[in-house]
Formats: sequence, C-alpha cells, structure tokens
Amino acid sequence: MMDMVAYVGDQLSYYADFQTNESMLDSAIRYDNVVRLSEILGYKHKGKPQSTGQVSFYVTVPAHPTRRGPNSAYFPILQRGTKLAADSGVLYTLIENIDFGASTNPITVAKVDTASGNPTAFAIKTSGQVISGTQRSQTITVGSYRRFLKLKLDDPNITEILSVTDAQGNEYYEVDYLTQDIVLQEYQNTDSDRTAVPFVMKTLPVPRRFVTEFASDGITFLQFGYGSAENITTDVIVDPADVVLKVNGRKYITDQTFDPTNLIESDKFGVAPAHTTLTIVYIANTSASVNSAAGTLKTVISPRFSFANEATLSPSVITDVISSIEAENEQPILGDTSIDTTAEIREMAYGTFAAQSRAVTRTDYINLLYRMPAQFGKIKRANVVRDADSLKRNLNVYLLSENSTGNLIQPNQTLKQNAAVWLSKYRMINDTLDILSGNVINIGINFRILPDLDINKFELLDRCVQKLLNEYVNVKFNIGEAVYISEIYKLLNDVPGVVDTTNVELVNKTGGAYSSYFYDIDSNLSNDGRFLKIPEDSAAEVLFPNLDIEGVIL
Repeated sequence: MMDMVAYVGDQLSYYADFQTNESMLDSAIRYDNVVRLSEILGYKHKGKPQSTGQVSFYVTVPAHPTRRGPNSAYFPILQRGTKLAADSGVLYTLIENIDFGASTNPITVAKVDTASGNPTAFAIKTSGQVISGTQRSQTITVGSYRRFLKLKLDDPNITEILSVTDAQGNEYYEVDYLTQDIVLQEYQNTDSDRTAVPFVMKTLPVPRRFVTEFASDGITFLQFGYGSAENITTDVIVDPADVVLKVNGRKYITDQTFDPTNLIESDKFGVAPAHTTLTIVYIANTSASVNSAAGTLKTVISPRFSFANEATLSPSVITDVISSIEAENEQPILGDTSIDTTAEIREMAYGTFAAQSRAVTRTDYINLLYRMPAQFGKIKRANVVRDADSLKRNLNVYLLSENSTGNLIQPNQTLKQNAAVWLSKYRMINDTLDILSGNVINIGINFRILPDLDINKFELLDRCVQKLLNEYVNVKFNIGEAVYISEIYKLLNDVPGVVDTTNVELVNKTGGAYSSYFYDIDSNLSNDGRFLKIPEDSAAEVLFPNLDIEGVIL
C-alpha cells in the first residue's frame, strides 16, 4: 500500500511539473505547445517549407509587316498560375502576371530573312517571381451553422491558401486574426503611370474571413468565426453599453457574470459558412527539397497566355508565340529547407512581440515603406522627418522612386497613395502623415591629382575615375545623407600612382536630363569643407558618372 501511494504521488508530481513547464514558453518542450504559446505573442506559424526566386522568360514575336521592330499586337501576357519544372523534378508556380510588352523589356533580333537580311522575328526577355509547389484544390461540404467552424484539409504538403469560395460565389479572405476585418486589396492600375505602378492598393472590408492553422504533423486547418450570414443581412450591431454590467448606480459591487455571447450578434469575428460547398485553392509542395540551383529551372509545363484583341490575331501565329516560350533561373531559387525548430520559434516570437507590427519610431516607418509589396510601386529611398511647423505630431514622409535605368526620380501620385494606405495599417493612432515627393540633387565631382613620375597619366586618370565609380557612387545616397568630400580624397589617394589629391570640388548639375532642383553647394558645405550637407527632403546623385566625374592631372 505504501509503495502504491508513493508511486501515485510520484506520477502526480511528474505531471504537475510537466504541466507547469509546458505552460511557459521558456521551458515548454512539446512542439505544439511552443507554437501555441508563441502565437499568443503574435508569432505566425508557417506551414511546409517554401522557396521563391526570379525566373527569366523568353518568347519570339513576329516582325511588324510594315514597320521596323516587332509586331506589338502579338505581345503576350504570361499569367500567374503558370507551372514550371526544374531538372530535379521540383515544380514551381508563377505568382504574378508578366507583360512582355513592357517598355523596359530587352528585345533582340531572333530570326533574319536570308535573302533580304531583314528581321522576321524578335526575342523578348522579361522576368517574374515563382514559388515552389503547384496549385491544387479541395471541395468541402459544410452542413448547418456552427460557431467557430474548423475545417481540416487533406493535403499534408500545403504551403499557402490562395482562395476560399462557397457555392454562392462568396469569397472568404485569409487574415492574421479573426478580429481583423479589413485587408489590403490590389487592383489593376489603368492610369498612364501603370508601367511604374502596376497595381493600386485599396482597403477592403471582409466580413467573410478565416485564419490558417498549420499543425506540427503537417495538417492544415481553416478556422472561421462565429458570425452567420443572417448577421450581414440584418446588420445587427450590438452596443456594448447595453449588455455590460452597470456598477456605478449603487455603493457596492457584486461578483456577477454575464453571458459573453450577448456580444456576438454581429460579424465581428467573421461569418462562418453554412449549408454550402467550399472550394479551397492552395499551393502544395511536390518534393521534400524545394530549392533549385541556378540554371536548372528550364521547363514551362503549362503556360497561360493572354493577348489583347486576340480575336483579330492569327491563330497560327499565336500558337507559334506560345510554343516559343523558354525559361531559366539565372540565380538559385532558395527558401526554407525544414520547418522551424522550437528554439527558432521562441526567438521569432520574442522579436514579433517587441515589434507588434506597429510603426512607433522613425526607423519603423522607413522599414515598413521598404517592405511594401513591389506591385504597388517601388520605393527606392525614404525618409521620415518631424514637421517642425506643425503643432501636432505630424510627420513628413519623403519618397523617391527609380526609373528604368535605376536613377532616382520623384514618385508618381499613385505610388504615394499606395504608401499612405500601406502605412495607415501600422501607424500610431495619434500620428498624422504627409506623403511627399523628395528632391534629387544632381552633383558632379571635379578633382585634381599629383601623379608619380614616369607614369601613364591617361591610365592613372581612368583608374581614379573607376575607383570613384566602384566604391563611392555605385550605391545611391539616402535621403538626407551628407556627401563626404573627405572620403573622395581618401579614395583617390589610395589609387596606386597618385602622390596627392590637391583639390576636390562638387558642382550642381541642372537642366536637360538633370534634375531641375537647384542647390547652392558653396553655402551648404561644412565649416571645414569636409562634407556637403543635404536637406532631409533631398538625396544627392551622380546622374551620369562617366560624364559627371572629371579629373585633371597636374
């Protein structure tokens, strides 16, 4: 009897200690418990490993019958969802539409008429982003209404949910949390600046929504809210003041409880489907290893093309254009190779909890701007400055974009609108933002050097210019970043054959292809002449390095 009591006590003590340890993130061991505790801190658990990368695509387009160059009527659009395969058998899916008619695409002659010497076909190159896996779907029949409906998907290799629609055509949107009732939706930009900004970002209310849960065993679940379709049609919005206990009308408070379901007569946590059939479209891996080396992704399995005014085009020519598609990944396609370990999940959870997806500091705002998806416009440089003329906490956000040659330009209005919508999701409630265009200060560099005796002065001058190109102006300056003249002195003196750099002068370049913004360089040099001060709303740039960097050998 004593042994039995001791055994039972030992078992109870073990499970009590185990339960205590598993309830704290630092000491939890079981994978599922670590994930659940991390999600409380805001960590979003990922599914199966997924890789991504850029792939170059090539098509051949016939020459125009009457004018020089390709026939633009046959410029295709390769649509998202196109499948590709690597030499190893790993399958990939294109996740963006690719326009072969974009003005930035390089075009070369592909075929020439041997008799006349005139081009008969042109090759066009462009690129797009792919992810590992292929697109699949599953249908699930849903019965009567249930609060917090949870559905299990059969495929154990799911990496991402693309869409969920019911039999009535209603779409359910994936959100981070069921309390999130607004998502950012992309719409095709139809304005004249659509080449620079392909999509416009807008907010979209989503009463029908779900969250995705990835279990440690690879099983994927869809979690819906407790609302029903009747909540939307009747538009029942509950006032919490009508159901929360009133405690100020008497001198004492009793420990009474109230039914929290009194607050769930609306769609606040989303609408759960009922009496319908759901179609879930998702991406699933086809291989345990999802990475591919450079040059190994060459096969386009099922290209999905579209043509403008396709009804007026020759079907045989369209077939030739489609059959000419080629692909190659010039860089490796890399991603995760295994699921996150418990130690990695803990570290990411702590980091997520500290950030909380909020813009509090100046650095937070700048990082968020650079994280804005590229389809809404590319932000090359950004700076956030407190507005000294504002009595409130107004912040001026200065942005610069880039053109097709990689030079700084002022952003268009669409990009600034997208940036404003993007930041509104993260900004502090008492912060006000003005999205403004930054200025570009084009500068030139003039220098004089004293060479060694018996040295080829022309070769030395070329080496000096190349030194500045490689190590000084190859990276664009940030907005508000000073131009250090002392650094130019140091780089030139390090060139073999240079005895001394006697003078370095910065000049402002304006007019023509240069920026029209004039900047008085002499008035904005530091007292010792070691650097040029740049305003917080501007960025310096050497627009034409081969022309704007001039040297003289004494």
